[in-house]
Amino acid sequence: MSARVASEEKTLDANSDLQTVLAAWHGATVRLEQTHEALRGEVQRLTAELEVKNRELARKNRLADLGQMASHIAHEVRNTLVPVTLYMSLLKRRLSDDSGSRDIVDKIVGGFTALEACVNDLLHFTADREPRRETVNVRKVVDTVLDSLEAQLAAQGIAVEIDVPAYERWRLDRDMFQRAVLNLALNAIDAMPDGGSLSIVSFSGPEGMELEVADTGPGLSDEARRRAFEPFFTTKNHGTGLGLAIVERIAAAHGGECLIQNCPDGGAALTLRFRAPRRMEAAA
Repeated sequence: MSARVASEEKTLDANSDLQTVLAAWHGATVRLEQTHEALRGEVQRLTAELEVKNRELARKNRLADLGQMASHIAHEVRNTLVPVTLYMSLLKRRLSDDSGSRDIVDKIVGGFTALEACVNDLLHFTADREPRRETVNVRKVVDTVLDSLEAQLAAQGIAVEIDVPAYERWRLDRDMFQRAVLNLALNAIDAMPDGGSLSIVSFSGPEGMELEVADTGPGLSDEARRRAFEPFFTTKNHGTGLGLAIVERIAAAHGGECLIQNCPDGGAALTLRFRAPRRMEAAA
């Protein structure tokens, strides 16, 4: 082999080695850029999640402060309402022969009753305790709630349809569950001032239990559905806007949730959803 040929082969080998090194360098650079982009995307995702968490934490802190203040005020108002209500009852008896004055007293009593309802909403909203679970007959709770609302249902011409088996039993806090059903029923009644139909349906399966309360009212706007469980949000001219917020807290305390949607045929449906009894007991 001549010296010239040997030199050319060495040059080719050197060029080949250089190309290999450059290709490896290029591949490493591409992978580094890809890793950098992936890391940057992950940092952006984590930053966004952190901002959401911080906003949620700030919201919870504000609600906690508001809850403490509301609880204190509610207790003070209730302590004042008790004797005042008693005095109004005594005054009404003394005015039994004066129909005009008695009507005025009735209006005052109605105002105090509405005030007491607001106080009760505040107290239930600020109450923070673990559910005291027991075996609850769901149908009996539903019947008890509807019996308490019988006069209002009749006055507004609202028909009631119940599809809850008499044997339906769930492990729940009876008082909290009854409060949730009452608030859902009241919410449905408020949506039908000119009459309609109120339906309450239950379902139990391997994965859990549901209780749906539906009305035939006008349904809810997108904003109302989005903010339905937001404390103090209301589309009504009365009330505290705490009814559905209380329902959501009761559901969460049981490891469940409350869902809201418009019905295909009109009206709105709110659904209490709980996990299966065995899972609830294991988590308790």
